[in-house]
Amino acid sequence: MKEVKETKEFREQFFDKTDETGRHKVVSFRTGKEYLIEPIGSLKTGFGDINPATKKVEGDYGKKYKGSIDEQDSLITKENGFKTIYRSKVGESPYGIIDGLDAKYPTIVKK
Repeated sequence: MKEVKETKEFREQFFDKTDETGRHKVVSFRTGKEYLIEPIGSLKTGFGDINPATKKVEGDYGKKYKGSIDEQDSLITKENGFKTIYRSKVGESPYGIIDGLDAKYPTIVKK
């Protein structure tokens, strides 16, 4: 959850190469609150070319477009001004966490 006033530089860095990093934001239709999501983890499957001789996957294509980042590359940190940082557990949706957090606030967006 975002509790920080972001700088232009932070937003440019956060939203740069989102197809590679998986970083994105969710804006609640109910409250108007903005939540930043940063998938952290590693790719569990290999991408590349199958070598016909060895029948093994070769190449390093999966590291660039894995849709997540390594933990040490996280921008959602206390050092960047975030007061409250939530982490989903394996198998838990970040959107479920957002729904729970968002339900604590009154509806302010009119339909």
